[in-house]
Amino acid sequence: MAIEFDIQESKKLKGVYIITPNKFRDLRGEIWSAFTSQAIDKLLPDNLKFIHDKFIHSKNNVIRGIHGDKNTYKFATCVYGEIHQVVVDCNEDSPTYLQYEEFIINADNQKMILVPAGFGNAHYVSSKSAVYYYKCAYKGEYTDANEQFTYAWNDPRIGIKWPTTNPILSERDIMAMQK
Repeated sequence: MAIEFDIQESKKLKGVYIITPNKFRDLRGEIWSAFTSQAIDKLLPDNLKFIHDKFIHSKNNVIRGIHGDKNTYKFATCVYGEIHQVVVDCNEDSPTYLQYEEFIINADNQKMILVPAGFGNAHYVSSKSAVYYYKCAYKGEYTDANEQFTYAWNDPRIGIKWPTTNPILSERDIMAMQK
């Protein structure tokens, strides 16, 4: 059935999970589940639940991120187009501090990534456009942009090998480059 998932913890970054849905295919096309609380909520600590969803529509050559906070877990995927998803360990006391892992997410693989609190989240749009979708789990009020951390997309300490050298960036991401 199309409500099962293959769930694998990253071999590189502890607490990051790669979730691949089980797709059902027939002559009409495909169907799969993107989320069930029974399968995904058990990956969260302290009985956190996903309570907030966001969609982001971006055009080609856009990089969004590297953003995050110490409270929010994100469950992210690309529902249209193709993205290069990047997760960065931003926990200063972690043995993998500033190490990253990247994933290609598109209709062919439909991967979903669980990004833990304390990790930076970023993505690059490699298709003409893409729709990025993520669920948030947190306690209390949502930590919005002015209370989150931001690392420059090209921070040499991280060394991400993005597929562009001249991306389209938000003002927030441009300002991060000037720090």
